[in-house]
Amino acid sequence: MFSNIGVPGLILILVLALIIFGPKKLPEIGRAFGQTLKEFKKSTRELTEDVMDEKEEKKNLTK
Repeated sequence: MFSNIGVPGLILILVLALIIFGPKKLPEIGRAFGQTLKEFKKSTRELTEDVMDEKEEKKNLTK
């Protein structure tokens, strides 16, 4: 998704965020985004583990 933005694009996004939200709100937004990303990764990891466990159970049942 973000692979084709590049450094100039990221700088532009950061400048726009600074203008829109101001310097006081930026750390809060960054923390909230980080927590959201962390939760998303955790949920994805758990879902992947569940799917792998189900595959292994099916594999063991067919033996």
